[in-house]
Amino acid sequence: MAKEHSFDISAKIDIQIFKNAINLVDREVANRYDFKGTTFEVTFKEKEKQLVLIASSDNKLDALKDVVITKLLKQGLSSKVLEEVKVEDSSGGNRKATFKVVDYIESKEAKKITAEIKNMKLKVTANIEGDSIRVKGAKLDELQKVMAMVKEGEWDAPIVFENMR
Repeated sequence: MAKEHSFDISAKIDIQIFKNAINLVDREVANRYDFKGTTFEVTFKEKEKQLVLIASSDNKLDALKDVVITKLLKQGLSSKVLEEVKVEDSSGGNRKATFKVVDYIESKEAKKITAEIKNMKLKVTANIEGDSIRVKGAKLDELQKVMAMVKEGEWDAPIVFENMR
């Protein structure tokens, strides 16, 4: 029998790359002319998986969000890694935005992805295993077709392919 190949679909992110992107944000914003003399803060709470942005106004907060997303994209991470939880007033008349770091695929979305794979009518199997989806098949061509379909899809989670065997 032919050897079976497989790969995993997940939403795991490399925390070190994420931290590097956040450090780059700090450096860039400190040197930007439009932030001179204003209050800003970028804090990553690793245990809670939260990113907190504080700026002096809504406009500055939006600019800070744009810089964060730009740095994440340049580091090879998806902008879907951050999910905005709330924007609120902070002390000193500042504005505070809290983001959740998304590094998992929700079960409802995982079921939707496996259903899409089954609708392709290829000789592959897709099983949800914890916070990832394992796709198995005998032919690499079919696995690559599945990868292409998942990449083209519009998903809420930042999709990552790993463990190709």
